[in-house]
Amino acid sequence: QVQLVESGGGSVQAGGSLRLSCAGSDSTYNTQCMGWFRQAPGEERERVASIHRDGLSTYADSVKGRFTISRDNAKNTLYLQMNSLKPEDTALYYCAAADWPYGWACPGTTYSYSYWGQGTQVTVSS
Repeated sequence: QVQLVESGGGSVQAGGSLRLSCAGSDSTYNTQCMGWFRQAPGEERERVASIHRDGLSTYADSVKGRFTISRDNAKNTLYLQMNSLKPEDTALYYCAAADWPYGWACPGTTYSYSYWGQGTQVTVSS
């Protein structure tokens, strides 16, 4: 069973940086795709970034050039480096993992991910 635990959220002023981490159980290594999603109050959960176990990453247009996703397979850990944060980045951020034997491009839909963490809050003030 894959278990995911996020950490690293917090409050920061606009323009600041945060680094999120997601620690996975040993079985996380077997999941091809991992990703970060976020959900603001009253909004749908959306993909921020995802990364295949072999390295191919995908980003939402709204975070390209500001966020970087990375994955340490040896440590079963996923990261999200967030720079130049904006108030619109405020949301609950979730780590997710998916069994995805369909190629290197990880899916962007929430229903494709079977495993989820509990979320970590990111608040960006102006």
